[in-house]
Amino acid sequence: MNPENRLFINGELTAAVSGKTYTNINPATEQVIGQVADAGPEDMDRAIAAARTAFDSGSWNRNHEFRLKCIKQLQQGLQAEMEDFKQQISAETGAPLGICGAGGPQCEIPIGFIDFTLKNLESYSWSRDIGISEMMGGKSRRLVEKEAIGVVACVTPWNVPLQINLAKCIPALAAGCTIVLKAAPDTPWSATMLGRIVHEHTDIPAGVFNVITAEDPAEVGDQLVRDPRVDMVSFTGSTSVGKHIMVRAAETVKKVFLELGGKSANIILDDADLNSSLLSTLAVCFHAGQGCALNTRLLIPGSMQTDVEELLKTYFGFIEYGDPSSENQIMGPVVNARQRDRVLSYIEAGKAEGARLLLGGGTPAHLHKGYYIEPTVFVDVTNDMRIAREEIFGPVLSVITYNDDDDAVRIANDSDFGLSGSVWSASEQRALDVARRIRTGTINVNGGNFYGADAPFGGYKQSGIGREMGVEGFEEYLETKTIAIGA
Repeated sequence: MNPENRLFINGELTAAVSGKTYTNINPATEQVIGQVADAGPEDMDRAIAAARTAFDSGSWNRNHEFRLKCIKQLQQGLQAEMEDFKQQISAETGAPLGICGAGGPQCEIPIGFIDFTLKNLESYSWSRDIGISEMMGGKSRRLVEKEAIGVVACVTPWNVPLQINLAKCIPALAAGCTIVLKAAPDTPWSATMLGRIVHEHTDIPAGVFNVITAEDPAEVGDQLVRDPRVDMVSFTGSTSVGKHIMVRAAETVKKVFLELGGKSANIILDDADLNSSLLSTLAVCFHAGQGCALNTRLLIPGSMQTDVEELLKTYFGFIEYGDPSSENQIMGPVVNARQRDRVLSYIEAGKAEGARLLLGGGTPAHLHKGYYIEPTVFVDVTNDMRIAREEIFGPVLSVITYNDDDDAVRIANDSDFGLSGSVWSASEQRALDVARRIRTGTINVNGGNFYGADAPFGGYKQSGIGREMGVEGFEEYLETKTIAIGA
C-alpha cells in the first residue's frame, strides 16, 4: 500500500500545524497499519478559509465546462489508483477484499457512479425562462437560475467511507461548490487519498477541495459546522450526532443534509417463497451489519415461525468470515473495540428483555484477533424491545411475528426511523401495495435493489433530511435564484 498521511489544504498536501499524528488500525488484525495527520483548530480554520476564498474569488462556481473537465480527471485518477485504494480500504475498514471489488460498494462501484454525475453536468439546465408576468402596471420577464450553494462541509462515517465521500463530494463539486471534507477518524486514508489524487491528477484549483483528519473529531467537527463561512453541512452518521449538528448549524441558519440511522423491516408475506426470500436475511452480515439501510428486523407470519427458524439456522451457517483477503466473504469485523462492545451490549439487552437467542451472540472462538462478532439471530422479539427499536450497527437480526398485512405495515412503521426495507410476495401487486404503505425513503420488492447512482437515497423521520445521489442529490448543493427583467 502507498497511503497518504497528510492533510490537503489550499492545494497542498501538508502535515498538521501541531505536527501531531495518530495511528490507523486494521480492525481485522488489531494491528497499526500507519499514521495520519491529526488536525487541530488551526488546520480547520485554514481549510475553511481556503474553501471560502476559492468560492468567492475564483471562477469554479461559474465555469461548468472546466468543472466537467476536472471531475473527469478525478475519476481517471481514481481508476489509476484503484488497486491500491482497494487494499487501503480493506485494511482500514476490515472489509474483505470481495466487497471492495466489482461486486461491492467500497471502491469500484462508487468510482463508476461518477459517470452519472458527469452526464448530468453535461446536460443540466442551469436556467429556465418562466415567461412574462404583469404586476402593478409593469411587465417582467422572469428567469429561474440554479447556482452553487457555496462552501460545503462534508462530514462522513467509517462504514463505506469512499462511497460516501464520493457521494457527497462529486455532486457538490459538479454543482460548483467548494468543500471541506472531514473524514471519520477510523478511516482517514479513504479521504486523504482523495486529496492526493486531486493534487496529482487534476486541475482543480487550490482551495476548492480540502481534507481534514483528526483523531478526536468533536472539536474540529463542531468548529466546521458552526463556522459562518460554511454555507451547508452534508452529514452521514448516527441520528444522535445528526441532531447535534442541526443544533450547531442553526446558529448560522445554514442548510443541513442528513443521512442518519435506520431500523429497516424485511417483510415476508404469507404467500412468499420462504427458501428464496429468507436468503435476503444474510445481508445483515454484509460488512458485519455496518450499513444504515440493512434490514435488521425480519417480519414473518406467526404461522411460519418454526419453518423460518430452521431455515435461518441453515442459511446463517453459510456465512464465513475472518479472512480479509477473501474475494468470496461478505463479512468482516466491526470497526473498533468500542463498536464491538456496543454491539455485544445490545445482545445482552436482547436476552434481558426476553428475546430468545437462536444463534450467535458472542465473539467467535476460532478468531483470536480482530473485532469480530458472530452472526446473531434473535426470535420471539417484540417491537418494543431495544434490539427492535435502536440501530445496533452489527450482524444482529431480530425476528418479529405479525398477524396479517395490516399488522405487518403497522409494525414496520412503528419506528423512529424510515430509511429502507423490503417486501416479499408471490404477487408483485400485493407486495407493491404493502411497499407503498411503508414510510421509508427506499424499499425493495421481491429481491429488487434500489442502490444506484441515479436513485435518490435518504429517509423519512429520524433517518434524515434530503436525498443523496440521483438528480435530487445533485440539487441538494444548489440554490435557486429568480431574476426579473423589465419588459
